Amino acid sequence: MTNIASGNTLAAVASLIGDVARANILSALMDGRALTAGELTWHAGVSAQTTSGHLAKLTDAKLIVVEKQGRHRYFRLATPDIAQAIEALMAVAATGPKRHRPVGPKDIAMRTARTCYDHLAGRLGIALADALTTKGHIVISDGAGAVTRKGSKFLSEFGIDLANAGNGSRPLCKTCLDWSERRSHLAGRLGAALCVRCFDLGWIKREKDSRAVAITRSGQSGFAKTFGISL
Repeated sequence: MTNIASGNTLAAVASLIGDVARANILSALMDGRALTAGELTWHAGVSAQTTSGHLAKLTDAKLIVVEKQGRHRYFRLATPDIAQAIEALMAVAATGPKRHRPVGPKDIAMRTARTCYDHLAGRLGIALADALTTKGHIVISDGAGAVTRKGSKFLSEFGIDLANAGNGSRPLCKTCLDWSERRSHLAGRLGAALCVRCFDLGWIKREKDSRAVAITRSGQSGFAKTFGISL
């Protein structure tokens, strides 16, 4: 049977995300990496004991999962769908009342390029989606996408094996609403494969303590030559 969320269930999940510390924990995990309780304590801005309680609640609700490696425990978002839901909430929050605070370098970096779980978001993510669509490599409609024959050839030459890209149970190509650009970037196995390939090529690198990514000098050249992108 299909589980349909009741109002009570929806409210329960919303209340979990609604706590500031827990929201900070979930946001910190939005770059797809698994973090330790100590790292998440820093992001949450509360004590280690309080963070432990928050992690237990998020785990019980299946919003996050625990991975054990030896004596260490790492936490990550349970599924890509959780990340997409949080990104959508960020988009809703971004349309709310404007807060009177100056825009700093971290804000600009996040809006330029960042990871959204395992795919690229921000201006870079939108530009990649636009470039692939304009050149006829993918076709997008109603949140779903399909790779064309021309696109399969292009992606293969770029170094992406679509047949073995990521978890086969996930859609190959879908969209995710970008909170900063208010448009859709690429998600699914294709979005994840593009992100990995850009990291492997050294076109992007992670920023410290953030899910923002910096576009390297080789990345500026590579994105321009391969996709016609200039940020």
